[in-house]
Amino acid sequence: SEMCIRDSKNFVRNLSEKLNEWTWNRWVITLAKEKGQKTYSEIFGETLSKLAEEDEKIIVMGEDVAAYGGAYGATKDLLKLFGPKRIIDTPISEAAIVGASMGAALTGLRPIAELMYVDFFGMSMDQIANQLAKVRYMFGGQINAPMILRAQGGTGRSAGAQHSQSLETWIMHTPGLYLSIPYTPNDAYHLLRAALKINNPTIFIEHKLLYNTSGILDKNNPDQIFGKAQIRKKGKDLSIISYSR
Repeated sequence: SEMCIRDSKNFVRNLSEKLNEWTWNRWVITLAKEKGQKTYSEIFGETLSKLAEEDEKIIVMGEDVAAYGGAYGATKDLLKLFGPKRIIDTPISEAAIVGASMGAALTGLRPIAELMYVDFFGMSMDQIANQLAKVRYMFGGQINAPMILRAQGGTGRSAGAQHSQSLETWIMHTPGLYLSIPYTPNDAYHLLRAALKINNPTIFIEHKLLYNTSGILDKNNPDQIFGKAQIRKKGKDLSIISYSR
């Protein structure tokens, strides 16, 4: 009976947290719209939709990216728009997601794959570091793997130790991979589009706490150019260098 009471309390607490999060998300989106802005998550969803509309070679695949719309809503409604042949829910196997995406890229498609959390890189590191990163060099530049591998990183959402790490340095120290970690919604739009133009695999890491941040989207003027640092504020006494959140 004591266990049942404890489980009931945990259930109520978790339900309350989910309802509060849902209410907060709706409030943030409403406030952003009133200011003429869009949230980070909205920008991702709209950009992915537009990219898939522009290029039939683009497919999206990963755990819960189709029917559920992604863990943070970034792929919401894509299944309705493009169907199950292009928006693909995969089994719970990170190695299979990366390996299948790489194979699709080698045959001419442009996959946008998603690992639900960057922490799961460990279970697919052979595919990422030994296969995906090296395929162009193993074939002397005759074949490329033009794909994006998305993942959510960082802490701040009480997700537990195995869902809260920042592992981008693994990618930075792996030759053959590009890495992008956008900060603003405008960054997310332009860097995602830029990543698809690169005929090399790009790892795209999104901080969890940025999904509900909002900002102005300027499709013609990127805040940040792929591969170059953006000066947010000019000064003469001190340099502070950072990225993402």
